[in-house]
Amino acid sequence: MLKTIIFALFLPHLLFANFSPEKLQNLSVTVHAGGAQGSGVIITRDGKNYILTAGHVVDGVRKVTKMLNNVTGESLRQSKFEPVKVVREIVRDGRSIGKTTIEAEVIAFSSAEYGDDLALLKLRDPITTESAVFYKGSGIPGTGTAVSHVGSFLGQEGSNSFSEGKVSQIGRTLYDHVFDQSSATAFPGSSGGGIFNAETGEYIGTLVRGAGENFNLYVPVRRLKDWAKRHNIEFIFEEGSKPDESKVILEGLEPDEPPGGSSRGPYSTRIFMPEVQ
Repeated sequence: MLKTIIFALFLPHLLFANFSPEKLQNLSVTVHAGGAQGSGVIITRDGKNYILTAGHVVDGVRKVTKMLNNVTGESLRQSKFEPVKVVREIVRDGRSIGKTTIEAEVIAFSSAEYGDDLALLKLRDPITTESAVFYKGSGIPGTGTAVSHVGSFLGQEGSNSFSEGKVSQIGRTLYDHVFDQSSATAFPGSSGGGIFNAETGEYIGTLVRGAGENFNLYVPVRRLKDWAKRHNIEFIFEEGSKPDESKVILEGLEPDEPPGGSSRGPYSTRIFMPEVQ
């Protein structure tokens, strides 16, 4: 009985014995969209690399066309995007030896002002076979859960920066959207970077907003799944799946004005993705 108990106690650590902070860094990229820089995380499906990031990271290369719903009379907007650049640092023997830069297209998007503040990019050519692993637990990673964040602190010069913290709060509702809160250190340029379970390395959310180095809000996986379903990109959660990009919805038509008027309150400042020149 004692041997069985000891094995059970150590089994979680054996299952994730290959996890390391370096693996998270290898999955982190810097997204260059116009004059702005943010972060992203690599997801690999069927030999193709996709980048999950924040919607406002690519907002600067979006061209908006306003439309009128002939039935309801509601003013709507639809977007087209210029290509963006994704940069991955190459580190060998304790030093950076170069960068891999590749073009990407925005294939799914939801704005910060009107939607979920999320975007999915597709690289023109794959650069790795590695992939983030999403959290699959039935429960919500609760307050006090140890987490890690990897992002491009202050832009490209701080790419692959690693920090640690805790889940500070869950279920914060702002403008009818649910966020979880983390104390992992983040800086301008971190937007779109991942929040990971510090023990297993599982991806639990996308960092999008903040009001200080240790106060940040992330879109949790449970909301990411709802967004993915609306855009027909649920394949990002299915390891071994073959994406059918013909069904992907770039952007759901969103109201021309945010609910409740244009004032978005103190959390509207997305400090994690300034224009880094």
